[in-house]
Amino acid sequence: MSQPTVSIHPYFKVHAGKLDAAKALLPQFVAKTTTEPKCCGYEFTINGDEVFCRESYADAEGTLAHLENVGALLGEMLKVSELLRLEIHGPAAELEKLKGPLADLKPAWFAYECGLSR
Repeated sequence: MSQPTVSIHPYFKVHAGKLDAAKALLPQFVAKTTTEPKCCGYEFTINGDEVFCRESYADAEGTLAHLENVGALLGEMLKVSELLRLEIHGPAAELEKLKGPLADLKPAWFAYECGLSR
């Protein structure tokens, strides 16, 4: 079994009339994230006016590096949407490394229990 990753699950509710602006930011997020060596996966899905990003990183350090890398773009996204919910999933030891730096975002923390990776 492989080591579980740290995954971030942000849900954004796009402001009325701003969906096209939000969609225009998504390829920019992907382009910046492509340069990150600890990124294991990164994708966006949309349901009506809700944008979801499924993303995972090798560890807490990779997660923090990503947030620093896309910080300006995240600021732009938050001009056209609001963060409805943020979940952070991963091994308890990695989550502990993130709790201080991400406390202001008030995420829900999910500690890894068991699973399967291929």
